[in-house]
Amino acid sequence: MRCLNGARLRMGLLLLALTEPAVAAEEAVLDATANGFVLLSAMLVILMSVPAIGLFYGGMVRAKNVMSVLAQCLCVFALCILLWFACGYSLAFTAGGELSSALIGGLGQAFLLGVRPEDLSGGISLFTWFIFQGAFLGISACLIVGASVERVRFGPLLGIIMLWSVFSYLPLCHMVWGGGLIDQVFHAYDFAGGTVVHINAALAALVLARLVGRRSDLGRVQITPHALPLTYLGMGFLWIGWFGFNAGSELAADGIAAMAFVNTAIAPATAALSWLVCEWLIYKKPTTLGASSGVLAGLVAITPACGFVSPSGALVIGLIAGPCCLYGVHGLKRLIGLDDSLDVFGVHGIGAMVGALLTGVFCDPALGGVGFKADIASMSGQLWAQLVSVVIAVIWSAVVTALACLLVKALCGGSLRVNQDAEREGLDLACHGERGYSL
Repeated sequence: MRCLNGARLRMGLLLLALTEPAVAAEEAVLDATANGFVLLSAMLVILMSVPAIGLFYGGMVRAKNVMSVLAQCLCVFALCILLWFACGYSLAFTAGGELSSALIGGLGQAFLLGVRPEDLSGGISLFTWFIFQGAFLGISACLIVGASVERVRFGPLLGIIMLWSVFSYLPLCHMVWGGGLIDQVFHAYDFAGGTVVHINAALAALVLARLVGRRSDLGRVQITPHALPLTYLGMGFLWIGWFGFNAGSELAADGIAAMAFVNTAIAPATAALSWLVCEWLIYKKPTTLGASSGVLAGLVAITPACGFVSPSGALVIGLIAGPCCLYGVHGLKRLIGLDDSLDVFGVHGIGAMVGALLTGVFCDPALGGVGFKADIASMSGQLWAQLVSVVIAVIWSAVVTALACLLVKALCGGSLRVNQDAEREGLDLACHGERGYSL
């Protein structure tokens, strides 16, 4: 009997050894549905940069500067895609050195060397994962453009964006999504980029606007948007693209992706109306620009939370984000005396901070959320983790951007902005030799 039992045991172990590789092989098969879903999401995120953010920003500047804004957005996006290919993906998502791995990855897959079509990241192609995340870097950098339009020099702007991408975006991306400090040590939630994308870009925009300086005619002449229908169209494209941005971050066409999709409809709809109502009460007129800005505020605020909170939580987040960002645009900017031309910090910075902190509240299972992260056991613990992640992103981005601006300024003749004649003429003709509209 013992011999029989021993034989059965050995046979069982042998069968287990033979079946384990088969199970592993099954797990390594491409999920065509998920792969297609994420590729479509990547295309939607690219739509957010080319053309959505260009149209949104372009409509809000004066006619003499519209082409400069479009050129800046297009070229910044192109630059970021090439940086992502050269070193960005590898530094964000591969393993780094033993001492540096909490902050940054390594260069083992720079230029996608050694990556083959059959290589997978989970259930999707590694190429799919690469382009999806590369599009995130592109839209993040394009957001920065809005703070310094109508007076920044084209070359220095590209130089600053390049340095910010390498030394601010990539480390924060690794810290949050690549297994680094914010993810593994502090256990903060960020489903689709509240800290990595929006706080990071907003602080860079704030610092850039401060160091470039105010527009020379600000306060002396009336500066108004030249084509609000373009801004409205850009907002619409941004909202459509944001479904790929948020739902696609689940990397699977499952229930969490569907919930993120629904939340990406509810929060901006609520924020649009809460912004509009507050604007109506304070300034006596509800504006299309206000409603469009409210949509953007809600989209920003729900981004870190969309896969962790219920639709009811998304509604409250949108309800709070609208008035907070309205204050950021009309109150805070005047308080600090900043010429953030298109209110990048007021919408993206304030909105993302609100969203990141409220993620720690509405992820609570008692409020319909998915629960706390890792070993965190309470709302206060998760809220503290979210606050730490916000503080890290604020300090990191601000310091890197300030250093990048000072370095580029020193290398570019001591000035980041065009001269007064060029600013008066408009950057379209002065910098690019073209007009947005024929006379």
